[in-house]
Amino acid sequence: MKTIIGLASLLAAIALVILLGQPQGVVAAIDGPVRVEGGLISGVTDAKSDVKVFKGIPYAAPPVADLRWKPPAPVKAWTGVRQADQYSAPCMQPIVPLLPGVAKLDFEEGMHVPGTPSEDCLYLNVWTAAKSPTERRPVMVWIHGGALVIGSPAVLSTDGAALARKGVVLVSINYRLGAFGFLAHPDLTKESSHHTSGNYGLLDQLAALQWVRKNIASFGGDPANITIFGESAGSWSVNLLVASPLAKGLFHRAIGESGALLVGLRNLEGLLAVNGQSLAEAEQTGVKVAQAAGARSLSELRAKPAAEILKAGVPAGNPLAAPFGATVDGWVLPDTVLRIFEAGRQNDVPILIGSNATEGALFVTQPVRAEGAREQAKQSFGPQAEAFLKLYPATTDDEAKASTTRFLGDAVFGLQMRTWARLQGKTGKAPAYLYMFDRVPPDAVCRCATHAAEIVYAFNNVELSARPFQAVDRKVADTMSSYWVNFARKGDPNGAGLPNWPTYREQSDTLMTFGDAIEVRPVPGKAGLDFLETQFKQVRSSSRD
Repeated sequence: MKTIIGLASLLAAIALVILLGQPQGVVAAIDGPVRVEGGLISGVTDAKSDVKVFKGIPYAAPPVADLRWKPPAPVKAWTGVRQADQYSAPCMQPIVPLLPGVAKLDFEEGMHVPGTPSEDCLYLNVWTAAKSPTERRPVMVWIHGGALVIGSPAVLSTDGAALARKGVVLVSINYRLGAFGFLAHPDLTKESSHHTSGNYGLLDQLAALQWVRKNIASFGGDPANITIFGESAGSWSVNLLVASPLAKGLFHRAIGESGALLVGLRNLEGLLAVNGQSLAEAEQTGVKVAQAAGARSLSELRAKPAAEILKAGVPAGNPLAAPFGATVDGWVLPDTVLRIFEAGRQNDVPILIGSNATEGALFVTQPVRAEGAREQAKQSFGPQAEAFLKLYPATTDDEAKASTTRFLGDAVFGLQMRTWARLQGKTGKAPAYLYMFDRVPPDAVCRCATHAAEIVYAFNNVELSARPFQAVDRKVADTMSSYWVNFARKGDPNGAGLPNWPTYREQSDTLMTFGDAIEVRPVPGKAGLDFLETQFKQVRSSSRD
């Protein structure tokens, strides 16, 4: 079995937290405290929008000391009224420097995580425009990306006020990352009542959803109408939660932006067959991390300062290529995501999923040589190399770079999302809606719609940014966010004044595009996706032999 996080080495450039900032005009405390698990909290009210904002609400006990590498424990109660007016610390993670292909403004406004990382990080945030707890508005729960290694919801692009103004209650969450969220170890498995270890970050996400179900009515949200959504590793998380039996009943719709863990190809610079990391494989990685930290026992490992654990689990020179990810543990994930979907054992909820037109541009920042690209094609595809090179030609260096960019976008993102939609059509009853985002932001370094470009549009937050967005950007953001809110409300993105978005059908193979035009088109790059899909099936078939 292959590691789910084998993709992390390819995604080492991902810093998915875009546009750091605070909402403007936040003033006085809200009318009265709100009771949640643990006690009373008081938030603030946005003076411009009248949206009530609650930040840094604990949904579990701090996972420190003896609670390190354990499922999240219940919230510790407090006395008096807790001020919920500041984001919590981000979860432990490495510092990511300015990356090639990233605009300086993007980096300064959000490619670094705000605040000092801490293990005490299991908190969430709520935005609501509801006037009464009886309103029962649809709920959207945002899961940030970052290769399961970095990230935070405390950024301007994912501020929830604009979506709250459109009628939802917006929740964003922290969850444990890297070695703190996904380390497995034989001794951890022995002490577990479920005879497993790892997947703590996913258990955090499940605990946050349980908190939402129990407490969101106090904010005017409907616990019977919850949508999870995320981008990149956040979308991986959505894909995993849709597959996990532990998530049954905790949400009712799912939105995935640029990330799923269903298909992959061997020998393609870190693109492994995504068939799931076994517990034994994950435990081996954990043993190496413990050795690197100088710990001879589990008690010594738990006693290590967080900074030492972080250092032991981060590869030198490549902080985002940490070898951690979701594990097929028999509990959170009883099988690989692919096999769960193929058997129709997923949580059968409506899905709205898609990717961006030029996802690969963020990752191809160095020169690509035509000769090297052709040789790589021969090594990867053997007798099918010529067919591959017809679809992704490499007669010149410039052409080779363009083809490599397109190939990575197709293989890592486009094919994943189309496969998810197709599997839903085959084994699920709920509908699937597929999209492609191809609006080029006016200041994009690559002059393309690359990875994570859609986030600020989906949240309808272009007005908050210092970037030079134009009227067309505002229109795309307003339309896209309206589709997202409609989908959260009723499992169907369509609504008055919007172009009709049909459900995905494999026979027609069309999707909705968000760009200078918002319209239904045939799936872009279909020939390449079909070729890669065939290659994956062959790889998977041979691996069973």
